[in-house]
Amino acid sequence: MNNKSFSQSCENNKEPILKVLKQVFGPENRRLLEVGTGTAQHAVFFAKQFPDLHWVTSDRTINHKVIVERLREEKLHNLHGPEHFEVGKTPFPKQHFDLSFTANTLHIMSWKQGKTLIKLWGRHLREGAQVLIYGPFKYAGEFTSESNMIFDKTLKSRDPKQGLRNFEDIKSSMERGGFRMAYDYEMPANNRLLLFTKLEFISKT
Repeated sequence: MNNKSFSQSCENNKEPILKVLKQVFGPENRRLLEVGTGTAQHAVFFAKQFPDLHWVTSDRTINHKVIVERLREEKLHNLHGPEHFEVGKTPFPKQHFDLSFTANTLHIMSWKQGKTLIKLWGRHLREGAQVLIYGPFKYAGEFTSESNMIFDKTLKSRDPKQGLRNFEDIKSSMERGGFRMAYDYEMPANNRLLLFTKLEFISKT
């Protein structure tokens, strides 16, 4: 793997995220969809920690080479993909999932794409399924730290459609998709891990 295939932030946050996943994941959970797998560092690390859970990677095609290389290196029986999934452009993966996890993606995609992803979760995940969203967020329109404010400015300078999302907007969109807010975990480096549970089936039509 080259340096472009390594994310220091993934290395920094994988252990804190794992502590939460150990509280959330149960023996009834069989298959998870990761949205925006990126370098696949999270996928490999978490798949090793939960050998009975099938972890399905997904991302835009441009990132597939890195994911394929890392999955081939590790050769884990419960690590799959990558599925070609680009929010708003390709269909939601067809398998049945008990869980979905995404890290540091909502501030990269546009908010329109973010709302589309939430709608897709609502339409395709079964009742009782859980969604975990990791990243930095604003609360009541305010940044939780100066570093997050600087990060937001950096993102917007690169693409005006990018930027940190409001917690309240995510929560209300998830509720419209049939989810209930289960927990908002405080994480290191001014990040959060949001946990939602699917309460009802939303028609795909």
